[in-house]
Amino acid sequence: MHCSVFKGSRTPDTYLFLPARQPTDAVPQLVLQRFGQLQHVMDLVLTPDRQLARVDAPVLLRALLTQGCYIQLPPQEEQQGGHA
Repeated sequence: MHCSVFKGSRTPDTYLFLPARQPTDAVPQLVLQRFGQLQHVMDLVLTPDRQLARVDAPVLLRALLTQGCYIQLPPQEEQQGGHA
């Protein structure tokens, strides 16, 4: 499956994955408002065994097929505060 990746002007380190050629206006308005203006980052060819940084490819493929999009949130900070 081909997909497109977008980032928003209001959401650093948060990405929106859409099936290739799906218009961004197919995404719910509430999601688009949260992201702000979308900027195309890249296109990917997804296969179940493709290595991705923050999500398993089968999870991403399933979301694109069943929900029409996938939102990748920023990684949680592993440790808050400093060392004691």
